[in-house]
Amino acid sequence: MTIGWCFDNTYYKLSKTFKEDIKPIPVKNPEIVLFNKDLADVLNLDFKNLNNQKLAELFSGNSLPEGSNSLAQAYAGHQFGHFTMLGDGRAVLIGEHLSKKNKRYDIQFKGSGKTAFSRNGDGRAALGPMLREYIISEAMNGLRIPTTRSLAVVKTGEDVIRETSLPGAILTRIASSHIRVGTFQYIAAREKKDELEILLDYVIDRHYPDIKNSKNKAIDLLSIVLEKQINLVVNWMRVGFIHGVMNTDNMTISGETIDYGPCAFMDTYDPKTVFSSIDQMGRYAYCNQPVITKWNLSRFAECLIPLINKDQEKAIELATKIINSFEKKYEEKWLNMMRDKLGLFGVDEKDKFLILDLLTWMHQKKVDYTNTFCHLMNENVHKNKDYEDKDFQNWKIRWNERLKINNNTPEKCLKLMKTVNPLIIPRNHNVEKVLEEAEKKNLKPITELIAVLKDPYTKKDNIDDYQNPSNSDKNYKTFCGT
Repeated sequence: MTIGWCFDNTYYKLSKTFKEDIKPIPVKNPEIVLFNKDLADVLNLDFKNLNNQKLAELFSGNSLPEGSNSLAQAYAGHQFGHFTMLGDGRAVLIGEHLSKKNKRYDIQFKGSGKTAFSRNGDGRAALGPMLREYIISEAMNGLRIPTTRSLAVVKTGEDVIRETSLPGAILTRIASSHIRVGTFQYIAAREKKDELEILLDYVIDRHYPDIKNSKNKAIDLLSIVLEKQINLVVNWMRVGFIHGVMNTDNMTISGETIDYGPCAFMDTYDPKTVFSSIDQMGRYAYCNQPVITKWNLSRFAECLIPLINKDQEKAIELATKIINSFEKKYEEKWLNMMRDKLGLFGVDEKDKFLILDLLTWMHQKKVDYTNTFCHLMNENVHKNKDYEDKDFQNWKIRWNERLKINNNTPEKCLKLMKTVNPLIIPRNHNVEKVLEEAEKKNLKPITELIAVLKDPYTKKDNIDDYQNPSNSDKNYKTFCGT
């Protein structure tokens, strides 16, 4: 029987400074809940000869594949602005799998038991948050936003204690790597330049080999990661996604979205929207995501100072120049993204006012973010009298005039809009509903939702229930699950 595993575990070869070698702690009675065949195909893995029990044994960590070398990664992080030495407290990386295209993927079990980094935690995860991560990460992939993905969810047959007793579960997470800004913070805090150089070279070899022979690898890496993170957050803003816990340990060097804890999608447009139960001050609100991205990148830059230049003042000057380029680059990419959402080609000096006037109207009228752009594409998914409003109609006259610039056709503008404006997002009430059903062992609603979210830009029949917003999102709260 050949599944097709092809492990080449480079992180495992690093010194113990970077990790703890540890196996997943076996569970009592694993049971497969969700399995992502599409992702398995991407990975060139064939599980068809495994029955559900064998799949459950594999994805619970009770039986590890040949060639795996499991470990818990060390990292630190600014959590809500406060620095903490952390690490994989409830996750084990079993290895790096190479696909037939020679693309490298981390295979990680989340909820696999205690590690040296668990502190007072139990190292386990509850079923609900693991199913949530599966749903949202696959939705993000469908939205064409860089993300970790989910291969499987397994129930452990054991309960975990949070506010109440909950069924335990393990998620198999796939990423191009799990190296974070916090990984660099952990090593930098040790004040050993040789270890920092090892990490820098490892990251460049793995992710950005084009700068391997650069004259200043550290400054080039900072520039690349800044660009990657700007692109990522602009994409979040495009679809109304709110990460909810943008700590430095949740910012990857690869530019993928990671750690779907208290995350959610915004229905009613409000820049100050916060869904996380622990974000009392709105630090990670929708409108603050670009600001926090720059803040996190500044912490990354601090880690690299010893490698940028021997002269600390010169190093700080070089790093500061990169970080200070953030606003201009972000604004340019955000404006271009919003132009795409409105079907605007080229650049007009009044574009910014046109965009901001629409967003101001949306905020004042408390209309749905996603569905407003659907309305502009003549996809009237949710009838709303606000779209008959005089101010909105006047704005549309200005918008239609702008569309005509450069002799663009309505068909060409609409085609552009349809590539960036989803018809469907994971509506929070729908996510909660399918999670409740899954807790009752009814998996049909969750599998139907996941199937719909795979192709959110294409018009389909019988998807009204997935498009309509909830009337109760105002007090909606999400939780970390730890």
